Amino acid sequence: QVQLVESGGGLVQAGGSLRLSCAASESALSFDVMGWYRQGPGKQRELVASINRAGSTNYADSVKGRFTISRGNARNTVFLQMNSVKPEDTAVYYCKAYRSLYGEYWGQGTQVTVSS
Repeated sequence: QVQLVESGGGLVQAGGSLRLSCAASESALSFDVMGWYRQGPGKQRELVASINRAGSTNYADSVKGRFTISRGNARNTVFLQMNSVKPEDTAVYYCKAYRSLYGEYWGQGTQVTVSS
């Protein structure tokens, strides 16, 4: 069973930075796509950023230019660098991995709170 463990969440002031990590029990390259989603209070879960096996990235309009998704040198870790954070970035952030024919896997989530 694939396991995804997020870390790096916490409390940060508006304008600050935070880096989230997602450690997978298998190589990140074994998945077609890995991504970060978030769910704010009273909101639906939404895509924040994703990266496919080829390294192509995709971002929600609300985070373009501020957040960066990347794979670590260890190959089983995906990061989300969050810069210039805003109070509206407050949410539980989830790591997701997708593998065709097998489906998707989710982590337990990590809380990010941005104070104004």
